[in-house]
Amino acid sequence: MSNKISTLTSTCVPLNQNNVDTDQIIPARFLKGTTKTGLGKNLFFDWRYLPDGEPNPAFALNNPRYAGSILVAAHNFGCGSSREHAPWALKDYGFQVILAVSFADIFRNNALKNQLLPIPLPEPVILALFEAIEADPALAVTVDLASQTVTIPGQAPQGFEVDPYRKKCLLEGLDDIGFTRQQEVAIQAYEAAHA
Repeated sequence: MSNKISTLTSTCVPLNQNNVDTDQIIPARFLKGTTKTGLGKNLFFDWRYLPDGEPNPAFALNNPRYAGSILVAAHNFGCGSSREHAPWALKDYGFQVILAVSFADIFRNNALKNQLLPIPLPEPVILALFEAIEADPALAVTVDLASQTVTIPGQAPQGFEVDPYRKKCLLEGLDDIGFTRQQEVAIQAYEAAHA
């Protein structure tokens, strides 16, 4: 899976819930690993599975009508503890973009550092999108990071803000270390000049 995000057109998975916290995104009992892979299978575990381990048919990720690389949520997505495993799990599952009314600040920052694009949109836009997805699960949304727009069929294009540094990293598929390594020649020149 490429870490680059430039233009994405995808169907959506609706999660019409407020205050989805990081312990619901990836429960603490699954945080023993230190790698970014393998967490997707436990994403939203306590909502996705019934006590007997069977998939919960009422949960959106188990509904065969819904699929895609865009998750749509409501208010305050990613609240709670600051675990970086939350964006890792979302990314490992296959999500590249999250559209929501609002995000918890720490989650938003962690997502951006891990090539997952959280985009806040006005509540009426998100509510209309939930209705549109319910009516037509094949509805495709286009996210254009370069122009910082979200295009939803039947709605006016929506602009969004993103930090220029994070935008560059997302467009080029870089994390902070990768970005720093791009400056290696300049760093070596500086070190040689100040030896």
